[in-house]
Amino acid sequence: MSSRGDKSRRGWSDERSLLAQVERLWQSGSLLQERIEPGDLFPRRLVFKTPDSGALAHDFDAVRAWVADMERLRGFRVEWKTIRHRVIGANRIPAEVWLDDLGTAIALLGRRAELRQFDELVGDTRERAPQLLQWVAHRPLKALSLAPVWSRLLDFVLWRQAHNNPGVYLRQVDLPGLDSKFIEGHRAVLTTLLDATLPPEQIDITANGVRQFERRYGFRGKPDRVRYRLLDHHLARLPGVDRDITVTSGDFEALYMEPHTARSLNRVFITENEVNFLAFPDCPRSLVVFGGGYGFDALAQAGWLQRVSLVYWGDIDTHGFAILDQLRARFPQVQSLLMDEATLLSHKEAWVIEGAPHSRTLQNLTAAEQRLYQALCSNHYGVHLRLEQERIRYQWLEKALAGIGRERAVSCTENATGTPLWE
Repeated sequence: MSSRGDKSRRGWSDERSLLAQVERLWQSGSLLQERIEPGDLFPRRLVFKTPDSGALAHDFDAVRAWVADMERLRGFRVEWKTIRHRVIGANRIPAEVWLDDLGTAIALLGRRAELRQFDELVGDTRERAPQLLQWVAHRPLKALSLAPVWSRLLDFVLWRQAHNNPGVYLRQVDLPGLDSKFIEGHRAVLTTLLDATLPPEQIDITANGVRQFERRYGFRGKPDRVRYRLLDHHLARLPGVDRDITVTSGDFEALYMEPHTARSLNRVFITENEVNFLAFPDCPRSLVVFGGGYGFDALAQAGWLQRVSLVYWGDIDTHGFAILDQLRARFPQVQSLLMDEATLLSHKEAWVIEGAPHSRTLQNLTAAEQRLYQALCSNHYGVHLRLEQERIRYQWLEKALAGIGRERAVSCTENATGTPLWE
């Protein structure tokens, strides 16, 4: 007699293939959706592959064993039919297999415990936050995975509903068993729950992603910080030679109120490398900011930056120009420093490989910058070539700063004289 494996290889349905169909219903969420929103899922006819006429005539022993397996099938409803074959005569064989109800499907999969857990979750939601029932119905497996913490998630959602524009840190949400670590660890799912329950006017739709969770829902978040060095010792408020200061973005925004600093500033440099930031030469009426790659939110809040000269120094590679492009979209007056072909070709010994270059279209580059960017994208000078800013010789920086001074009304090499920018 043929083995079960032989029958399976013939493509005839067996208990394993039928159970696989029921498991797919579970994995798709359909079974749990049926629990919360009964529809037309049951009774459900399953895909059922049977022996053809040739098998009945030439592989009758295997067919008979397969029929015996179907007779022992439990949990499924099997419909039979009688066939009359010219060789073997009349025989009764299974024709269709049905799954009649949700309870049977859950029993076949051995998931009664999960179903009880889901029922408790749905009951809790229906009682406390019925507006989330649709969310649960659309994401039943996700909801089930959250069952151990679901009640606490609802606690937070209900607290936020009761506190319009709370204006406090998450640490100040005082609920039993709910601390800021828990909230921060579940910000992704809480975002979807709050979006589904709060009125639109209580959501800042410009704040997206878990990093902007607090701003999106009216909480206080960790302030962005700006690190800068005053390059003019006459403006320094702190003793020492470093003049290295880190402030919140709000304090940086208010910097122009300081009579001995920003009222005399007229130039801000931005550099991406920390050593370059620390070693940046002194310049009258200037400061240098330690950049943060693609993030300029903290700087964008400082309106006074629109009224000063801005100079960006980044790597000569595709990402360096992409950062320059993004910065110039916020501050159109930005000029680049040492991001030109002459600098690149004069430092061939310092060229390295850019790990993950890109070639997207950049709209905010000058003609010369665009030519160099396109040359890098097309590997004109070498494959994925990169010149990091810290590899450029220091005298090139000093010479470039002197050139900036000659091109502008106030030179980086002269004394800080003249009319302050905001007076």
